[in-house]
Amino acid sequence: MQTRNHAKPGHAQHGVYAIEFAFVFLIIFALLYAVICYGFLLTMRMSLQNAAEDGARAGLRYQSNLEARKTKANDIAVERSDWLPAGLKANRNVEARICLAGTDDCSQAAPPCGPEWNNRCQVVVTVAVSGIDTLFPAFPSFAVPARIAGQASMLLDGRSL
Repeated sequence: MQTRNHAKPGHAQHGVYAIEFAFVFLIIFALLYAVICYGFLLTMRMSLQNAAEDGARAGLRYQSNLEARKTKANDIAVERSDWLPAGLKANRNVEARICLAGTDDCSQAAPPCGPEWNNRCQVVVTVAVSGIDTLFPAFPSFAVPARIAGQASMLLDGRSL
């Protein structure tokens, strides 16, 4: 005697929805993780930019000499970037320089700054952080930059030098 299989239509596809959910969930989770990681990176980048801008503004305040302006700019930039996680604070590089305006050469210890157009100076503050990939261990390393930085420059008023 032959038995017939009287299964309902679609009964053989019971686990298909679970498999589809698993694939869709992985894609949505990966997208959500990427949005959170890049959101944190953008927040960190904007914070470093703000720290550099605040440091450059601090260099505009009156100080007795150029070295004191540079020190004040550096101190404010360090203070404003102090919110970073402990692992990144160790990899933080803050640099404030006084340069002749219009040049990238900041090698002179004390440039000849003054009110003349050819002797105008600027304060340049750079706040950089490296080792960011340690924050996102499961994120692909090609998608996370090795270093992010914020940089700002302000023209010093030559009459107050």
